[in-house]
Amino acid sequence: MAEEGQRGGYSRLAGDEEVATASGGGGGDYDERKLRLLGYEPQLKRNLSLLSNFAVSFSIVSVLTGITTLFGTGLQFGGPATMVYGWPIAGAMTLVVGLAMAEICSAYPTSGGLYFWSARLCSHRRWGPFASWLTGWFNIVGQWAVTTSVDFSLAQLIQVIILLSTGGNNGGGYMASKYVVIAFHAAILLSHAAINSLPITWLSFFGQFAAAWNMLGVFVLMIAVPTVATERASAKFVFTHFNTENNAGIHSNFYIFVLGLLMSQYTLTGYDASAHMTEETKNADRNGPIGIISAIGISIIVGWGYILGITFAVKDIPYLLSPDNDAGGYAIAEVFYLAFKSRYGSGIGGIICLGIIAVAIYFCGMSSVTSNSRMAYAFSRDGAMPLSSVWHKVNKHEVPINAVWLSALISLCMALPSLGSLVAFQAMVSIATIGLYVAYALPILFRVTLARKHFVPGPFNLGRCGVAVGWAAVLWVATITVLFSLPVSYPVTKDTLNYTPVAVGGLFLLVLSSWLLSARHWFKGPITNLDG
Repeated sequence: MAEEGQRGGYSRLAGDEEVATASGGGGGDYDERKLRLLGYEPQLKRNLSLLSNFAVSFSIVSVLTGITTLFGTGLQFGGPATMVYGWPIAGAMTLVVGLAMAEICSAYPTSGGLYFWSARLCSHRRWGPFASWLTGWFNIVGQWAVTTSVDFSLAQLIQVIILLSTGGNNGGGYMASKYVVIAFHAAILLSHAAINSLPITWLSFFGQFAAAWNMLGVFVLMIAVPTVATERASAKFVFTHFNTENNAGIHSNFYIFVLGLLMSQYTLTGYDASAHMTEETKNADRNGPIGIISAIGISIIVGWGYILGITFAVKDIPYLLSPDNDAGGYAIAEVFYLAFKSRYGSGIGGIICLGIIAVAIYFCGMSSVTSNSRMAYAFSRDGAMPLSSVWHKVNKHEVPINAVWLSALISLCMALPSLGSLVAFQAMVSIATIGLYVAYALPILFRVTLARKHFVPGPFNLGRCGVAVGWAAVLWVATITVLFSLPVSYPVTKDTLNYTPVAVGGLFLLVLSSWLLSARHWFKGPITNLDG
């Protein structure tokens, strides 16, 4: 790895102004010329349209995945009011973060994304390599944690679907053991790695299909479930009821509301995928940024509709959260099951609805592996990973095949702690939200501070608002980092402690110590792979 890091320093083939003003007006030649100005020889097949780029991020954000997985958390901490009003609040601030990222993406459209941005934005200072190292490792570990979390949540949903299909928790249904769940998880990852080994044209098709499935699935569920339910919540309940009965020893309304925001913020992550796919996207300096913004904006609208529709089918919150119900405490599954059972005497319709969600989560995990592999490909291309020369190899279909299987393997390993302790597993996947947002915030921070005077925006830019939007984004990430590190239950014990700050702090110490002890001697930031 050290030798690879020495073969070339950070590409200074072109300054920001030359890159930003690269002539051509779009098209393949323009994209390839701009990539070469940034220091890289094109190796990946550039076959993605704006729609395909958007579809990857939209499928990873996947409102069906995030909201379904943490619907119980939203009900427990604040209930309808927290979800209905917390979603647009988190959504608006996420859009601010996305706008700041999109502006930088337009200036530097490479698969490396965030870590390349940090290096470039700090290139006028000596901090470039360290900024790149820190951002890159937070980004890639956060992405692996997202894939782990998504595919494990699918394995758990399959567990619930089997339970309900065999009679339910109160009817002698089969509850899969933790070992069966981890086997589900492994099988899902194996299939995702296999799909991601296919040519990019296939991934483009699957990505667009996934985006359509997510969109249609939301509309079907938000209309069907409350329509089928024989008893529906009132508009007053949906828009004003604030649940304070959380059994967590927390009584402050503000504190409860903050914890309920986790559902929204966890869902609205992963849109950096549009940046990681830019070397495979046509007109990347325009379509990459638009992919980021459109994925966030459409997810906000569609997600809010989904929350409203499902919440109208919610009646008895304590029962939905009870581990003694038919779904074993999986709140949204119980909502679907009861809605159809009350109308038709059977919950089979609710199980079919859960199947719609399961397909959406499956595609979310598939797109996550796609994004992971492109980040691993780019990071190893710059010599930042152990055995870097292995991970950035591409096959005859111009797919980074080794990076694909590496990402799947690491995501499997990150789920193994669930066999010993769910607390340890939850600590690891907490990096999926906070760790990833730290990686989002770092290049934005460098853009509004160290690079404020010399940053040259690309075709997509925020004009005079760029610095203000950037600072708002950084402050929001700082705020949620603190809020989501607070205890989620009192009294605090080893079983109820929020291990998020431990996990994120541990990651920071590992990255920092590896830099001080080794990487600072050989890692010089992104390196050119251009001949000569």
